[in-house]
Amino acid sequence: MPPVIRVALTVLVLALPNWAVARDDGRYANSPLKPWFDSLKSKGGGPCCSDADGLALSDVDWDTKDGHYRVRIEGQWIDVPDDTVITEPNRAGRTMVWPIYLNGRPVVRCFMPGSMI
Repeated sequence: MPPVIRVALTVLVLALPNWAVARDDGRYANSPLKPWFDSLKSKGGGPCCSDADGLALSDVDWDTKDGHYRVRIEGQWIDVPDDTVITEPNRAGRTMVWPIYLNGRPVVRCFMPGSMI
């Protein structure tokens, strides 16, 4: 690999936000929460985990504004549509968002506030 590409990839990796990514690449196959994650759907009825990778958010990367949730993804605040909020109890405990990308911009597919315990 040319040194320029190696340096560019290193800078990109270091510049990414510190998020935990919840991927179904097989490493969570034996997790007792896997069936629950697989069953999550937004109020609009769309499945969350089957269409996007979930990101666990730090407290500084989500809040409420004017009575609605918003999240920070890739350094930009994005309003969470009300019909993407998961309202069932959060068994994972962490605040999570499932973004998808349309025209290169993140859009919230599903959002689950933390359990606040």
